[in-house]
Amino acid sequence: MMNNKNNIYEATEQNLDKAAETIRNGGLVAFPTDTVYGLGANVYNADAVAGIFKAKERPLFDPLISHIAEIDFLPEYAQTDSRVMALAKHFWPGPLTFVLKRKDNNPSIDLACAGLGSLAVRMPNHPVALSLIKKSGVPIVAPSANRFKTVSPTTAQHVYDSLGNRVDMILDGGACKIGVETTIIDLTGKNITILRAGGLAKEELEDFLGEKVYVNDTSSSHPKAPGQLLKHYAPKLPLRINVAETDVKEDEFFIAFGKVSRKADLNLSESSDLKEAAAHLFAYLREAEKHDEYKGIAMSPIPMTGLGLAINDRIKRASYKE
Repeated sequence: MMNNKNNIYEATEQNLDKAAETIRNGGLVAFPTDTVYGLGANVYNADAVAGIFKAKERPLFDPLISHIAEIDFLPEYAQTDSRVMALAKHFWPGPLTFVLKRKDNNPSIDLACAGLGSLAVRMPNHPVALSLIKKSGVPIVAPSANRFKTVSPTTAQHVYDSLGNRVDMILDGGACKIGVETTIIDLTGKNITILRAGGLAKEELEDFLGEKVYVNDTSSSHPKAPGQLLKHYAPKLPLRINVAETDVKEDEFFIAFGKVSRKADLNLSESSDLKEAAAHLFAYLREAEKHDEYKGIAMSPIPMTGLGLAINDRIKRASYKE
């Protein structure tokens, strides 16, 4: 069944078959994951991958993440070791992306890897995503399904609002549960380094590994992984972050966190639940930017613990003034 107003399809078995055929034939399919909606193409089809960059208006130096559906496929796709496989078996499927050295110099994936000697790969924890990958029979490369530097999509309608008919099919699998993108870890060296904070907390990685996990949150004009550019995830209205409720201006849309004494336009989580806040973040920024009666958006401070690391990363980049 298709929504007659646009190219949104219910994620039925029949439509998943159609979407897989679209991927194999070099088309673009947006689909839900546990984190945000992705804009997918066959990683081995350079023309299709180029179509992602064109649809998103994304620079070619910004690498993309490959999505796979079987842990056993990972050693065929990238260089692995016992540590990599232990992490995969424990955290996949889930909101964790690995940066690994490439298995070979297959030129067909150069564009997806931005010409780097490494690749980014994950296994999403969503039945629609996993089914689409399996039916397609290839890794699906997929950044977030929105125009470059704008707010990431957590529903099928968000995808259509941002990309419209630049996408061949949008599979509707409901709202994404986590709401912020994956945590990306660099596994190409001795130390494990977080390149982008995301849906898996640093503390969970350290508890499993029994070792320190480093954080590289510096920005780069030629990133090794997605989400490392200074300005990203930005709403149409200027965003101020870490704003005390007493400092919110009359002409600002106020997004609160936790208990506040003044009226908030939206509250990421009245109970100060960081998981709830992460799930609401992008949807609330999208709602706020619709209110052109305001001149800007003000957001309460968010703690720098657990998922707060990912939330603060996103809002810091969303608020960056170029």
